[in-house]
Amino acid sequence: MSWKPTPASADRLRAKLDDEFETVAKPEGLRRSSDARREREAAAPAVEPDTWQRSSERRGNARGGSRIGAASGRAADRASSAEDEATAQDGGKPARKGPSLKMRAVGYLSRREHAREELARKLAAYAEDADEIESVLDALEKEGWLSTERFAQSLVHRRASRQGAARIVQELRQHGVDDTQVAELREQLRATEYDRALEVWKKRFDAKPEDRAAYAKQARFLASRGFAHDVIRRILGEGEDD
Repeated sequence: MSWKPTPASADRLRAKLDDEFETVAKPEGLRRSSDARREREAAAPAVEPDTWQRSSERRGNARGGSRIGAASGRAADRASSAEDEATAQDGGKPARKGPSLKMRAVGYLSRREHAREELARKLAAYAEDADEIESVLDALEKEGWLSTERFAQSLVHRRASRQGAARIVQELRQHGVDDTQVAELREQLRATEYDRALEVWKKRFDAKPEDRAAYAKQARFLASRGFAHDVIRRILGEGEDD
């Protein structure tokens, strides 16, 4: 006895086949979607190697340009320095660096007293012209920083215990101390010349010369310190000297 499908069983069979087809078709559809993405990526325009090369060349050129710019800047600085040196050699005055002229002067005066001419000589290397130095010195004298009279008194105080009046007076004149003040200080030194010379002699010899050679040696020593000849004879006694 053979079985023949009825219309109802045929419909059920088609529905079952449709369900099976949908179950199998879904993964296939997913695979088709991934294939589509790969196809789209493959279809996208690829970046050409020379494009990257051109970009790297641009970056390299930019870095090279920076290095060239920096080197140019350093070369310009060296050229500027050389120009400043050339200007100084030609007699020009480059831009002043460091402390001001007045601050330099105050620094010198804070270490010891200076005469006006002595301080002017020290400042000459840092000044634009002589008028600038004179202006600074006038201001320092007005403010009490600078005093040639005070310098002279200080110098006499430092030298008197070791030197005679002649040598001290010579140094005062070299520093431009006024002649009137020099004369006053010389009289003061002469009044104490013997006592000072005697102390210097005692520290070095402390014994009268026994012969002509010893007398000459002691006399030369005291004379080199600037003591007067009459004072030397008083200390060494009457005798022959050189």
